[in-house]
Amino acid sequence: MNAITSYDKLDKLGRVRLSQNFYMRDFLYSEIAAWHSGTDSDGMPLQLRNVPDHPDLAIEAGEQLCNLLLEPLQATFGRINIRSGYRSPAVNAFGNSKGLNCGSNESNFGAHIWGYRDVVNNELGAMACIIIPWQHDRLSDHPWTEMAWWIHDHLPYSTLQFFASGAFNIGWQKTPQRVIRSTGVPQKLTAPGMTNHDGSHASEYPGYPELKRAA
Repeated sequence: MNAITSYDKLDKLGRVRLSQNFYMRDFLYSEIAAWHSGTDSDGMPLQLRNVPDHPDLAIEAGEQLCNLLLEPLQATFGRINIRSGYRSPAVNAFGNSKGLNCGSNESNFGAHIWGYRDVVNNELGAMACIIIPWQHDRLSDHPWTEMAWWIHDHLPYSTLQFFASGAFNIGWQKTPQRVIRSTGVPQKLTAPGMTNHDGSHASEYPGYPELKRAA
């Protein structure tokens, strides 16, 4: 797919089906872009378009994220809510500069900035911030670590980061890092080399359903 230089091309991009239940349009909405487009504090025009610079690479990475991670989660736990998906470099850089919970562009290549290779392994990747209502409704009585360990045991994720709101980032990369972090305690739940990384963790998520696949 060529560069997105018109509304028609953006409309076509949004209709690209990434997996059985997810389309590119599901990941293009940005509250940062929606709210801050207009004029800046100096009255200068500000246009933040949340559109990938490299559509084909963004689609390739998004297909892996959806098929390998999001589809199994939705099939197992019911509908998931996408809080934040793709971010363009311009949107992400603006969010980072304004303290809007965006890391640097460098840290988001191969993560929220789909279509760019990460700076460490030079690999494509894709990330989404999601909420699983099934889990969110249980958080008052069940720790976030239950879902973290379930995903660790069942899915080929690269990175997970859990937030106090109940949302969490889930990322795919061809060579997964297999690291789980949170903004709470513990800040790092597991990573390669830690004594708790290998083996089954089924005792950590009692009552969780068996893994299902999209029909």
